[in-house]
Amino acid sequence: MKAKVHVTLKHGVLDPQGKAVGHALESLGFKGVGEVRVGRFIEVELSENDPAKAKAEAEDMCRKLLANTVIENFSVEVI
Repeated sequence: MKAKVHVTLKHGVLDPQGKAVGHALESLGFKGVGEVRVGRFIEVELSENDPAKAKAEAEDMCRKLLANTVIENFSVEVI
């Protein structure tokens, strides 16, 4: 099974990379761009065949390594 993990900054946490991307988009002529937030996308191949167990394992990976749960949120989709 494959786990797709999205990691994003929690609301209220400053995102300097997002600000830089927003300014770059404006300088390239894109008008009407609001706040930009930058996150990460991670794919993990798992040997687990049970979708519920695979999701639990991927969520545990996020809590222990893939996401800084103090400042980041994560979501896991198993396919």
